[in-house]
Amino acid sequence: MRDVTADGDGAVSDGLDKESIRERVWDDLEESGQARFPFPPHGRIPNFAGASEAADRLAEQPEWEAATTIKTNPDAPQLPVRRRALREGKTVYMAVPRLRDERCFLKLDPADLEDYDAATTVSGSSKHGEQVGPDAVDRVDLIVSGSVAVTERGGRIGKGEGYSDLEYAVLRDLGLVDDGTPVATTVHERQLIDDPVATGAHDVSMTLVVTPDRTIRLDESDQPAGIDWDLLDDERLEEIPVLKRLRDRETDS
Repeated sequence: MRDVTADGDGAVSDGLDKESIRERVWDDLEESGQARFPFPPHGRIPNFAGASEAADRLAEQPEWEAATTIKTNPDAPQLPVRRRALREGKTVYMAVPRLRDERCFLKLDPADLEDYDAATTVSGSSKHGEQVGPDAVDRVDLIVSGSVAVTERGGRIGKGEGYSDLEYAVLRDLGLVDDGTPVATTVHERQLIDDPVATGAHDVSMTLVVTPDRTIRLDESDQPAGIDWDLLDDERLEEIPVLKRLRDRETDS
């Protein structure tokens, strides 16, 4: 699922190439001095000045207040989101890198943790979190995604590996999220773009875009209905045990 931009009929949506937008945004964050550790911002979900303020603004939204279970990414700019969630008593789920294990999610339960700061770092989450299989994941009330860039209409560009969309598809196939599940991202204003972006039916749309300065609330749109098996090659299926399990389940049904 590397930047595949086919729509439901296999056609490519009109818009600029995602990789050119990534490079432009990474360069701009670095050159403007708005990028934050880790450096360089290139090749990753970039950390940015004001990430904590964006997390605070997200926490003021009704979708956040109503959520008891949040699925988020492990990247640096969403670290304040993860810590805020635990401090407010919310359970946090993160995917195991590349979904490489049968127990492919890390569960951070605030009731079971003593050091929220340590538990929410990339290395600390695997040490302090509980690794669980898909059957042990609670229904997700809110998804928070990291972005390289996002349009004001909610089109998201990640770092190009496709795992964020795939994680959503797995949760959707398991019945743990649906069209009504809000999907938020926290970004710097410089990561907001006006350009049309080439998107596909597998791309998850943001329903809430939060910067340090403002909140953009978008109309709910149809999200991917689940895993698009046509976009996954045999190598990817072999690398990710949960995909093989879901494919076997689908074949047997």
